[in-house]
Amino acid sequence: MPQKRGNSKGRSHSGGKAPSRAPSGEGPAIRGARISDAADLAPLSGQLGYPATAHEVRARLERLLADPAQAVFVVEIEGMLAGWIHVMDSVTVESGPAVEIRGLVVDEARRGSGLGRALVERSEAWARERGVSAMTVRSNVVRAGAHAFYERLGYAVVKTQHAFRKRLA
Repeated sequence: MPQKRGNSKGRSHSGGKAPSRAPSGEGPAIRGARISDAADLAPLSGQLGYPATAHEVRARLERLLADPAQAVFVVEIEGMLAGWIHVMDSVTVESGPAVEIRGLVVDEARRGSGLGRALVERSEAWARERGVSAMTVRSNVVRAGAHAFYERLGYAVVKTQHAFRKRLA
């Protein structure tokens, strides 16, 4: 069973740095997620199209935050979480090391305000800190707005694929 890292707040692997600010210099704080953020992250996960309870998100965070190859960053405005990004450092036989954006969501009421860009930039910095020189992201074909967002940030479509899943009993 994975153990919680650090203090009881369950810090992510964000290098222990103080919260950073959005590129404007006066923007919201970006910090590593904490176990105690679960109740605030769950409704955002629902906005992304993946409904989850606070209990489910807490269990997932406990596992993610115990893994040094993964990080979850949140953006906080006036004490309220307005978005999150989950990234994973991995290596594959066929294409080498990369950090993949596994999930990104900004509260619907705050989209278009630069928060998503700030979260991606923080994740790119995390990748560079780890010595990784490539970022990847997969996005559902129906998410045209997300595709345009990533292209504005310099990401390019490299392939289209099908995603398969098998439930194990």
